Amino acid sequence: MEGMQAYGAGKAGGAFDPVTFFQQPQTILRIVSWLFSIVIFGCIANEGYINRPNEVEEYCIFNRNQNACNYGVFMGSMAFLCCIAFLALDVYFPQISSVKDRKKAVLADVGLSAFWSFMWFVGFCFLANQWQVTKLEDNPLKEGGDAARAAITFSFFSIFTWAGQSFLGFQRYKLGADSALFSQEYTDPSQDAAGAPYTSFGGDDLESPEGGGAVGQANSDGAFDGTGGYQRQDY
Repeated sequence: MEGMQAYGAGKAGGAFDPVTFFQQPQTILRIVSWLFSIVIFGCIANEGYINRPNEVEEYCIFNRNQNACNYGVFMGSMAFLCCIAFLALDVYFPQISSVKDRKKAVLADVGLSAFWSFMWFVGFCFLANQWQVTKLEDNPLKEGGDAARAAITFSFFSIFTWAGQSFLGFQRYKLGADSALFSQEYTDPSQDAAGAPYTSFGGDDLESPEGGGAVGQANSDGAFDGTGGYQRQDY
């Protein structure tokens, strides 16, 4: 019974082990995705806007398309926050005692991770296409080229890190769904015992041996009413 787990975590109330937590594949993927989002956001925000030598206003390095840079910055910042939220949920997850709440958390993990994987696929295709059609005269000094390629590369890697999180979340869901121990709500046995009526051991309808009741009552009355006294036996 102690070895059984509900959706990848044991019984609620256990002590948090940071070493075991950071060694889990799901935690590693979340941290890697978090780092990738920082790289993408930082590359586009810092070096993603350039201008021609004869211009003052800066434009997006990806084919002067502001939507491309806005998409990368927005996705990077939101993925950063989402990774932090998921890491906090993983820390709190073993403390959730309700199996239904655990199921909702795991399903949310599967759905959102798959969503982010798809969005990074769209972002990779969008940024790669806009970078491919960028004109050389828009950036004659080739400024920010390394940052643009880094954003595209880590967008591609993010597809697989988020897909891996979705896959691991689905494995946790199957672990909980296939477990017969957690298929029903848990009921404390002590509460069932407390609700049951108390029954005496002997019972009121216990019949005494034949004639034993009257003899026992007489002996008892004679012993304790003070009238019987001591009877001398004649030999």
